[in-house]
Order: sequence, then structure tokens, then C-alpha cells
Amino acid sequence: MGLSFSYNRVDQETVSLLKSAIGKNNVSSDEEKLLSYSHDEVPSSAYEGTHMAELLVFPETAGHVSEIMKIASAKRIPVTPRGAGTGLSGGALPAFGGIVMSFEKMNRIIELDEKNLTITVEPGVVTSEISKMAAAHDLLYAGDPCSGDASFIGGNIAENAGGNKVVKYGATGAQVLALEVVLADGTITWFGGKRRKDVTGLDFTHLMAGSEGTLAIITKAVLKLLPLPRHSADLLAAFPDPETAIAFVPQIIKKGGIVPASIEFMDQKALSLAEKYLNYPVPAGEAGAALIIQLEGNDPEILEKEYEKIGNLSKENGAYEVYVADTRTTKERIWQVRKAIPEATSFFYSRYTKEDLVVPTDRVPDLLGKIRDICSAANLEWVTYGHAGDGNMHCTVIGPPADNWHEVLRGVQEKIYSAVIEMGGTLSGEHGIGFKRKSDMKLFLDRKQIELIKRVKLAFDPDNILNPGKMVEWDQ
Repeated sequence: MGLSFSYNRVDQETVSLLKSAIGKNNVSSDEEKLLSYSHDEVPSSAYEGTHMAELLVFPETAGHVSEIMKIASAKRIPVTPRGAGTGLSGGALPAFGGIVMSFEKMNRIIELDEKNLTITVEPGVVTSEISKMAAAHDLLYAGDPCSGDASFIGGNIAENAGGNKVVKYGATGAQVLALEVVLADGTITWFGGKRRKDVTGLDFTHLMAGSEGTLAIITKAVLKLLPLPRHSADLLAAFPDPETAIAFVPQIIKKGGIVPASIEFMDQKALSLAEKYLNYPVPAGEAGAALIIQLEGNDPEILEKEYEKIGNLSKENGAYEVYVADTRTTKERIWQVRKAIPEATSFFYSRYTKEDLVVPTDRVPDLLGKIRDICSAANLEWVTYGHAGDGNMHCTVIGPPADNWHEVLRGVQEKIYSAVIEMGGTLSGEHGIGFKRKSDMKLFLDRKQIELIKRVKLAFDPDNILNPGKMVEWDQ
């Protein structure tokens, strides 16, 4: 399905219409703001050319979003929805200019319904605020991306963010019960509800999760809540090497008989970068690799027996040290190390490619071995860390100082992707395809599947004005 689309530029009439519709204080063409809002966490050096918004809009209501889309649709102007800008796929990049729509003013927690165990929020709410509100009512919001202190819930849903607790609770999409959305023509509609079961029609609610803002714009979300576990403990198990650490992961559930909330992996390079970035000695900083294993429960005595069991099992399977964190301070210290790794990598290096690879959990050791062999053969440094419990490994390959570093990294990418495909894996587990990875979709999905994606996209957005240039290439 090779198609091309043409777009119009934002003219003065468009600006006037938007100011009249949503207020002049919610429309900006300031050059510094345009630059700041025209990218996410993917560095501009990753792309050829420049991609700049022509106009910024800051809706305050679903009605505002509707008016914006009516104007954009009538004038065939592309619109790029934007959350907090913490994405790692170029999803907030205005590939064809046009309008960038920021949701920072739609930041209300509308309702916490204790009877139905739901919380209703606008898309600009910082994810950690949802967790705090739920916890204040002895409830749990189980979506827990590592960027939760900064990311917006709307972006989490659009990317179907995974994070630390997928092994027990599922990704963000598993927490979503209903969505209010605005379609490309400005229509406002609801998908789903507070119901826990619904086969009336197609499941558009969960189609939105991971659609990267290409099908509709989320303006409200109803999320499910769970009883808050009264107690938790985090184990940091230090291993001599990555292979020993990863080999232990399936034993946690199989022999331990426990499903942890989180099982996180960090290699030695990741630990050392975090230590350097945080500027203080970190637990297990000298280890060849480490696992964070988070356990939850309501009975402190049972929880203590469980973490003692997993700690002993860790040592039986090669761990030479196990740190137990069962206070708020010690837990934060352990998790600060894990959460610092992506920032540390970006801080110390400017030439790199961050990969978001997924393989069946039993192939994670093979994946780590392949990454090691491929990067070593190319004389490149690499960092691996991620969600060992669900097979989602983050790999950052550091580019060489040579001018052709893009080409060198591309060659390494292709070899890693071939290995991932052979293992039954896929291109992205939680960061999304966006602009960054769309050219590689054809390696992982057959032509028919890509055509189906395009047909679904056009059913929602016939003129392709919602976040165009993302996920698939239309000229293929």
C-alpha cells in the first residue's frame, strides 16, 4: 500500500482560528518553545535533517482538543500529540512540521472511585502522582515505568509502557479500562467503561494502547486499581557475570514458587555508569551483573520467609552477595541505581543507539551472548539492562569516535536484529516504533501485517494527519 500524503503549512488564518477556539494564551509560535517541544529523548543526531513544529497548542479540555482537530482536519495540517517528552522512539517528533499539541495543562486527577476500584485522569497527569493518590487510599496503580516520576500517563498509554512490574501485573494497557478520545475529525467518543468485561463490539480501548497517537488523541483515561500490598522488600543480588545472573531468573518462579513484582537486570557497565553518574558508591557496584528482585505481601512474617528463601536460592545459584532493602530509604537507594542508567548513558556519551529488544524469556541468555559477541567483534562498548522477568532487554551500543559512527552502529544493529528474529523476538517491547524504528518494521512484520496497520490507521484517520511519519513507511 504505497501512498503519499500532502499537508498544508500553518498560516495566519489558522493561528487566528486556533486562538479564537482555545484562547490566545494556549497558542504559541515562540521559536525557543518550538525547538524545545519538537523532540523527545532521542537525540537530534540520530536523524537526518531537521523536524520543527510550526505552532504549539496547549489544550485545557477535550473540547479544546476537538476544536483543534476540526481546524487541522479542515486545513489538512498534521498534528503531533506530545506528553512529557520522555519517549525514546521519536514519537513526539513533528515529522512533517504542523502543530504540536502538548497536554501539560490537562493534568487533573478527576475521580478516585473506591467502589469500582478505578481512577479517572487526564493525559497530562504525571504517572507517579497517580500512584501516590492511589496509595493514599491503600490502593495500587500497577503501571510502573522507570520514567514514572516524569512521564505523563497519556504517553504511557500511547506507547503501552511496560516498566518494572510487567512480570506480575502486565504493561500499561492492562491497567486501562476506558478512554475518552478525540478522533482526527474532532469527534469526541468513549471506548470502554468501568466494566471489567465487555465484548460489545471491538476492543478499541486496548487498540489505543501502543498506537502512538496515530489513531486518536486520548483526553481522559479510566485506570483500574488493586489493593495495595502492605509490605514489600527488594533484594539486590550480586553475581560474578551476566550469564549466571540471567540463568537464575527462571528459578525464582520455578523453584522459589513466587511471582515477584519485578525482576530487573543490570550488567557491570550499567552499574559502573550509574555509580559514576550518581557520584557515590552503589550497592553491588563491583558485581559482574546484578538482579533486583521485588517481593510484595500483606503478612510481614511470610514476606520475610519469602525473601530469605529467594536470597538463599540466589546464593545457591551463583550470587556471592544479596542485599535486602526493606525500608523506604534502602529501597530508594537500590532503585535509584536502576533508574539512573538511561540518564547516565546519555550524560556520558553522545554517540549511541538505544535498543528495546524482546525475546522469549528462555532466550535472554542467548541474546546477551550475541550482543557481547557482535559488539566485541566491532570493538564497541555496550550496556545491557532491563526487565529480565519478561524478556525485555535494553541495550545501548556506544558509537566509535570516527565520522562514520552512524554507519558502524547501523551494521551492529542489523546483526543484533537478525539474532533477535532468529530467537523469535521483536523490535520493541515498550519504547515504541515512532520515527526512529519505522524503517525496520519490515524486518519483523510481513508485508500483509504492515498493510493491515496502514488500513486500520486510515479507518481512524483518512487524511493521515494524526502523528504522521510514525510506525510504518507509507511509500513501501
